[in-house]
Amino acid sequence: MLTDRDELDCFLILAEELHFGRTADRMLLSRARVSQLVQRLERRIGAPLFLRTSRSVVLTALGAQLRTDLEPHHRGIAAALDRATATARAADGVLHVGFTTPPAGEVVLRAAEALRATHPGLAVEVCEVPLSDPYGQLRSGDFDVAFAEFPVRESDLGEGPVLFVEERALAVPAGHPLAARESVSMEDLAGVALLSIGGDLPPYRRAYLTPARTPAGRPIGRGPEVTNMQEALMLVAAGRGALLVAAHAATYFARPGVAYVPFSDAEPAGYGLVWRAADNSGAVRAFASAALDTVGRGTAGRGAAPGAARAGKIG
Repeated sequence: MLTDRDELDCFLILAEELHFGRTADRMLLSRARVSQLVQRLERRIGAPLFLRTSRSVVLTALGAQLRTDLEPHHRGIAAALDRATATARAADGVLHVGFTTPPAGEVVLRAAEALRATHPGLAVEVCEVPLSDPYGQLRSGDFDVAFAEFPVRESDLGEGPVLFVEERALAVPAGHPLAARESVSMEDLAGVALLSIGGDLPPYRRAYLTPARTPAGRPIGRGPEVTNMQEALMLVAAGRGALLVAAHAATYFARPGVAYVPFSDAEPAGYGLVWRAADNSGAVRAFASAALDTVGRGTAGRGAAPGAARAGKIG
């Protein structure tokens, strides 16, 4: 007879508490769900395990016997899981980490340096994530985790909290009328041709980098296709188009012929860790903790901006 572990956990906690409300609180479940689990176990066994009244809950003789028989095995399973978790958290080996932008790369390097003290058996190898293929190398196993620009909406990838944010800017030819402005708005994109990003980009990611329309619905022109930042800036300087960028580009990618004008109304860019949802290892968790500590010390971007994880939270 196969028994759901939730049923056994619920039975043992209820046998200890003899109260459905306290059992529900400990298991982070509703009272109705606790009652359902107990009833399902009783149906499997074929007899009541508890006597319930409006005022009390007590074990039957069969329930007391089952509790006595189960408890040592339950403790053994818990101990085995704890040992496995401790082994995973040892985090030895090599962790391959990708980064999408220079500020993200700086966080990765500082986190890797911090890990040398806390996890000397874990080596971190770092590599840039291609602009035109943000998730391919992560899926293929070339990277174990990537420090990426959000949004990320991939069902097979876990996404951690936002670790830092920065404003966005528009890269335009130095002679373009917008280059003389102190700021631009998203509506100003109707007056430029945005360079297209080639490669394997999800539709939502492409729309984020190269929107087809302004918020008011005005069409935005299209320029040539590019696959990396240097190629894009060469075409911007040549007057072939404009490019939506994060604000750090003005510092890290300053070059003659290109002006960076900050947006007054664009949603800031957020950055955080992304990993294969099915591969949340101890090494990945150790790196995530080091990255969070690094940003918390004010060593990246405009400062930390912790947020809720969407799925598969590291921890």
